[in-house]
Amino acid sequence: MSRFRFANVFRFNFLLENLNRDLKFLFLSNLAGSFGDGLYFYILPLYIQGLGAQPAEVGVIFAILGLASALTPIPGGFLADRYDRKKLMILAWLIWIPVPLIFSMAQNWSHLIPGSFLYGCFIGGPASSAYIATSAKKEEMASTFTTLSAAWWFGYIFSPGIGGYIATLFGMRLVFYLAFALYTLATVFILFVRSQYATKPSMSSSFSVSFRKRELLIWSSFFAAIFFVLSQFRPYVTLFLKGVYTLSEFQIGVLGSVTFAGSTILLLGIGKLGDKWKKSGAVFVSLLLTFISISMFISFTDFSVLALASFVMGGSFAVWSLMSAVTGSLTPEATRGRWMAVAQTASLVAAFPAPYIGGVVYEASPYNPFTAAIIATLLLAVLALIILLKVET
Repeated sequence: MSRFRFANVFRFNFLLENLNRDLKFLFLSNLAGSFGDGLYFYILPLYIQGLGAQPAEVGVIFAILGLASALTPIPGGFLADRYDRKKLMILAWLIWIPVPLIFSMAQNWSHLIPGSFLYGCFIGGPASSAYIATSAKKEEMASTFTTLSAAWWFGYIFSPGIGGYIATLFGMRLVFYLAFALYTLATVFILFVRSQYATKPSMSSSFSVSFRKRELLIWSSFFAAIFFVLSQFRPYVTLFLKGVYTLSEFQIGVLGSVTFAGSTILLLGIGKLGDKWKKSGAVFVSLLLTFISISMFISFTDFSVLALASFVMGGSFAVWSLMSAVTGSLTPEATRGRWMAVAQTASLVAAFPAPYIGGVVYEASPYNPFTAAIIATLLLAVLALIILLKVET
């Protein structure tokens, strides 16, 4: 298909107007991959619990996932600055493809550990982030990242409900098989993306890095704190809905779909805000939405209110996109992969122990992780508004 015809295919959709040809293929890859991922990820804690795990052991599985995520961005960043970023993105999907098959064969929660480690491997993350940052227009950095992230969460809108329904009727094994097929399709879309290599470093780019390093470190530390807070309560949302509110897997899946519908819609607005105003202001909005949603989540049992809280909670998923937009703006193209990996590693290292800590306090009381998150997100939102607005240039 010619470039002209390919562009016409997407002309009807204003959401893609700021994406070039390659980013549109990444958009499609995100759609396919996220639909497969959403079939099981939202209800994965229930699956782990069904294999005999206690809440703290559910936290162990997610902590292992976090450990793999924390270990892989730095080597991935160096590879992204030396080799074809397209091939690294393909490699990342090839690592993910067998994960649902491994999960489908588990007879005990401990059998999920190898798949969980592969699931957490983030070696292609810096390559993908650097690829997007290099391809995007500087004045549209935030909206480009949030648009591609919205593609990922759009795939989640229907898949958690569908996954929960299939699991209820036929069991989780079929859900995992469907996820495997969609992961494969996501990999196929990456094959159509053009190769991209980092440019050679120059004196000016080296000076730019040292000049803005303080800014980068401040942002990295701040995002690390945010991801610790998010990671200590997110794995327990479904357990809370099941154990405290006694909702069915299908109802929980529906709320998951509502959450990701909210993330798809809210991310687009938050991204535009980051471009028009300041990225720190967009972070503030994301944290404020998180604070409001968790407060509603633990205060009301009515399903319609829980649906509204779930929709608003979708705003919390903007944080990763905003982190990528911030670090992409601060770093030179020649070393963008490794510098973006630094910020990603800081956040993932901070997130690594959070699920286990959340599991321990959840066992004491299911409300504990959420109460802690309410306090922390409010403090971080105020910090974003007061301090980071002064730091950002």
